[in-house]
Amino acid sequence: MPPSLPCALGLDLGTSGLRLVVVDGAGNPVLEQASAYPAPFEDPRGWRQGFQQLCGRIPLEWRRSIGAIAVDGTSGTLLLCRHDGSLLEGTLARALPYAQVCPEQAAAAAAIAGAPPGQAGPAASASGSLARALRLLEHAAGAAEPLLLRHQADWLMGWLLGDWQWGEAGNNVRLGWNLETGQWGGRIAEQPWSAALPRICDSGTVLGTLAPAAARALGLPRECRVVAGSTDANAGVLAADPGPEDGVTVLGTTLVLKQFVERPLHGSGISCHRVAGRWLVGGASNSGAGVLARFFSPGQLEELSRQIDPARPTGLELRPLPGRGERFPVDDPALEPVLDPRPVSDALYLQALLEGLATIEQAGWQTLAALGAPPIRRVITLGGGARNPQWRRLREQRLGVPVLNRAGLSAALGMARLAASKLGTSLGPP
Repeated sequence: MPPSLPCALGLDLGTSGLRLVVVDGAGNPVLEQASAYPAPFEDPRGWRQGFQQLCGRIPLEWRRSIGAIAVDGTSGTLLLCRHDGSLLEGTLARALPYAQVCPEQAAAAAAIAGAPPGQAGPAASASGSLARALRLLEHAAGAAEPLLLRHQADWLMGWLLGDWQWGEAGNNVRLGWNLETGQWGGRIAEQPWSAALPRICDSGTVLGTLAPAAARALGLPRECRVVAGSTDANAGVLAADPGPEDGVTVLGTTLVLKQFVERPLHGSGISCHRVAGRWLVGGASNSGAGVLARFFSPGQLEELSRQIDPARPTGLELRPLPGRGERFPVDDPALEPVLDPRPVSDALYLQALLEGLATIEQAGWQTLAALGAPPIRRVITLGGGARNPQWRRLREQRLGVPVLNRAGLSAALGMARLAASKLGTSLGPP
């Protein structure tokens, strides 16, 4: 039966695919869809096409009831586009993904971001969006028309609105937006390319209604509100609704840690966001379940995990990075993975990889605590890795606190609930 009141839709542009959740006006989930990207992750056309395909699978009577949309994306995935949102040609038609390190731009990014020595913020490193922006702009030098720098969620939000001027605050922290001052940090706003920067709005801002072209493509009501979303990790936190002593770990393709604090924290590789009126700090490692997929299929992971005895450590000390470079708990573009030695037993090797991931997570919480975050008393786990009970026990042993697996709480659900909170509110940006 179709709902009697307007519903809300949340879309998660994740690393490995798209997920869509529809909730009723009270935030209760009523429908969920997921799919792989129909094009390579770096191709923005696949983000839009995948969204259209997921919407096409929503029953028509439900689509007609959707009154608000919010979108999250991977923090740091950045592209250049024209003012009408259209993509450039050749390699510049693709985004630079969040894990793309640009070591040749590190010094320039640090100088422009103006971070104090030894306190490099999220924009002042080779792994920040600012370094990726400098690479994109260098490759586009001599372009005959003005261009825009937009993150993944902001570009798709622009398509929904038919207006690409906006950028959500959290998605632009790694580009240099300072949430405390409400300005671009350092000398970013003084650069000759500063007109490419987005006009920043807060997460949850109602920016308008669907553009006619987007409404037709998605089969959604023209009056549907477009709500500024967030990053994928922040969206997951909104779904988890953690308490004051809880940490949130997202075990997806990458490993993400988040924690609410009373005041902002600063450090290399640390992100600091303003979510639901509170300060949220954390970091994202390049490591995660994506490394496991290089060695084992989903079926193998399930079967081999059952053979693991968490009470018997392997004694191996692996560093399961997908390649050279790390963002958090250390920001080191030269850090190498350690994936050997590999035991004869596949189950032992999987256990060693999981132990290595738990060590990275432990170091992440220790890094946050050293910067002033309160000690965590419990960890809520989201993402596909939250379905693995053996991994949970290995992490409990390493972290020394209870670990709750909540695999059903997706980033898309967090965005849907954010959108639902804006049903019936006034239209238009501030």
